[in-house]
Amino acid sequence: MDSLKPDGPKPIFMIMAMMMMAIACGLTRPSSAAAADPTIDTIIAGVEARYNVPGFTADFDQESILKAMEVTDTASGRLMVRQPGKMRWEYLVPDPQTIITDGKELWVYRPQENQVLVGKAPSFFGEGKGAGFLSNIKTVRKSFQLSLEPATDPNQYRLKLLPKKSSVELMAVELDIVKKTYDLVRITTFNVYGDETRIELKNVSFDDPPPEGLFRFDVPEGADVLQMNP
Repeated sequence: MDSLKPDGPKPIFMIMAMMMMAIACGLTRPSSAAAADPTIDTIIAGVEARYNVPGFTADFDQESILKAMEVTDTASGRLMVRQPGKMRWEYLVPDPQTIITDGKELWVYRPQENQVLVGKAPSFFGEGKGAGFLSNIKTVRKSFQLSLEPATDPNQYRLKLLPKKSSVELMAVELDIVKKTYDLVRITTFNVYGDETRIELKNVSFDDPPPEGLFRFDVPEGADVLQMNP
């Protein structure tokens, strides 16, 4: 009986085959970065945990782009939010204006004109319009279909929100979210005409919820009062 021969040098084709198999395994195995990517549910759960609080305040910068007219307007001011449904947008630049809602009623006060516009909050902030979900963050799951989009900043996630009931005023929303903290840093809304409104939130504070009294409005004596909707 012949004795077993010790392993000798492998033919070159066998070495090449082994190398190809190693490369193929490397290509098909998920990278550690890809494996670490969170699900949409994980991201929105992080945002909910961050903003499911009694209230918060923030500074904001706003940019509105009217595509058809090629016009861009900018504004800035202070935002105050209290759960559920209460918001106060104090525009300081370029013209003072305050938008206040208690979740049911809505007031827009223009002090320079001594004018107050009065309406119903759901018409302007319902189903995600006007970033209304900030005052009840859990409505994001209820009102939108969510998808994860490529972010322009590697330290952020970007969620795209498509309203389950789209309207002329709101066709889509993009949320830019800080990965480490789940802070919302930018909200971009799109209407049916392709116009965009971008709101950047800065100096967000959860430490001292704004008092309830800030979300009601007493019409100044002598002010013109206009109804915005029936």
